[in-house]
Amino acid sequence: MKVSVIVFPGSNCDRDVAVSLEAATGSKPTMVWHRDAQVPDSDLIVLPGGFSYGDYLRSGAMAAHSPIMRDVIDKAKKGTAVLGICNGFQMLTETGLLPGVLMRNASLKFVCRDVHLKVERDDTMFSRGYARGQVIRIPVAHHDGNYFAANETLERLEGENRIAFRYCDAGGALGNGANPNGSQHDIAGIYNETGRVLGLMPHPERLAEPALGGTDGAPLFSSLVEALH
Repeated sequence: MKVSVIVFPGSNCDRDVAVSLEAATGSKPTMVWHRDAQVPDSDLIVLPGGFSYGDYLRSGAMAAHSPIMRDVIDKAKKGTAVLGICNGFQMLTETGLLPGVLMRNASLKFVCRDVHLKVERDDTMFSRGYARGQVIRIPVAHHDGNYFAANETLERLEGENRIAFRYCDAGGALGNGANPNGSQHDIAGIYNETGRVLGLMPHPERLAEPALGGTDGAPLFSSLVEALH
């Protein structure tokens, strides 16, 4: 399985996700600099978390116009799997590969803590290692994670079963203060129309091995290995 991790100025989770991917695949991902023109032949492209370009202008907006992103967009449209985590999710919305936008948290404060997520689907290449309705614990660390979209877009996401994860409490209930950023419909992650592009705000790589205090993020990476090998 060939994996490429795109590195931007301001990325700070590129090595973290590379470690998780290496543990899952048994081989080191290729680290690709944002100024390169092409992504090497890959089964999976990962846009990692961080603060690309210092979040100037708008989170992910400048990274979306980096030279490498033209090839990422082209490969995604041709069917290459793409995973965008946190800042990577913001890039995916800025490029139009995913609908909606990520706005400032409703509290207007940076949020960094573990949250609970409800797994909405167990039939995608990203989620087959989980059970539908399973509650998992994954960290968030963002200032702009408040997912917003027009009502017709939200209706389409719901109708097409494209919501990947929702914020919930430890028992799986929505609301009751479990949503850390005010995201509409408690959305923590969404798929594109084909299910081969996933953007999510929480960081599965930060809870992917026992030494980190939990392994709830690991099934996402093992799911990809199973699907793409």
